[in-house]
Amino acid sequence: MKSKENLVFLGMMGSGKSSIGSLVAKKLKLNFIDVDKEIEKELGISISKIFETKGEDYFRKFEEKITLKILRINPAVVSLGGGAFVNKMIRKEVLDNHISFWLNWNNEILLNRIKNSKRRPLAFNSTENELIDLIKKRSNIYSKALYEIKFDRMSKNEIVKKVLKNYETH
Repeated sequence: MKSKENLVFLGMMGSGKSSIGSLVAKKLKLNFIDVDKEIEKELGISISKIFETKGEDYFRKFEEKITLKILRINPAVVSLGGGAFVNKMIRKEVLDNHISFWLNWNNEILLNRIKNSKRRPLAFNSTENELIDLIKKRSNIYSKALYEIKFDRMSKNEIVKKVLKNYETH
């Protein structure tokens, strides 16, 4: 790993970025940073509360600031928030300087993992059709990641092995 590079996990909310990222970090003996958790720690409230009280625009601006700051602290394994990679500045930083992994599930499994989640404001306030549209729209952007890991019928250990294999051959 070049001294500036982080391993960055991206994908829809509920795609396993934090659980896979933390397992990969343990294997590589690197720090694991969950951007959403850092935002909550920094502001002292949950992301759903941030959306509720300050709105999505406020959240996205703060997310950009803290994500870019985290990405410049190296080396680490970083889990981005579901919408972070949509941000052009964050996406450019990730694509130019880091190793990115898109954790990709089929839509049906993803929908079952996220719908009705009170912890995920965009999911909780959306219909199933709106979530499918969001998944499709974001998938076009996520597909720019260096590596795509298709989750279907793979255990967490198999996914971690696949990530590590891609990382080692990078």
